[in-house]
Amino acid sequence: MIARGIRNNNPLNIRRSKDKWQGMKALQTDAQFCQFETMPYGWRAAFVMLTRTYYHTYRLYTIRAIVTRWAPPNENNTRAYIENVSRLTGIGPDEPLGIPSDKPGRWIALGAAMGIQECGTEGFDWFAMLRGWELCRNGI
Repeated sequence: MIARGIRNNNPLNIRRSKDKWQGMKALQTDAQFCQFETMPYGWRAAFVMLTRTYYHTYRLYTIRAIVTRWAPPNENNTRAYIENVSRLTGIGPDEPLGIPSDKPGRWIALGAAMGIQECGTEGFDWFAMLRGWELCRNGI
């Protein structure tokens, strides 16, 4: 069975909220998670959250800080999530990721690792992820 995040075009499983993301499906049939028209729009939302909300607004600069907020212990095995993302990216859990515009590869790797953690690799579309990064960084 394909992971819910892949089916929803929402690879990081962004929860539904008052936010109206670009590219959201008009009809949201998943009670918990956002559904996007295309995978690049799901990735765009993920990268907006990581680079704008988590980095700039919340001032979270490391894998440990980001994942602890993204996947809190009351809902996830946060320690294992952090370890897996750190292993996949090759970035230490407490190592600063850097400014997104200066270190885009580190932020793309973070998104990819979190997507793998959330959904696995079946149905994972690397090109859609890169298009989502471009949509995010180009302000679209």
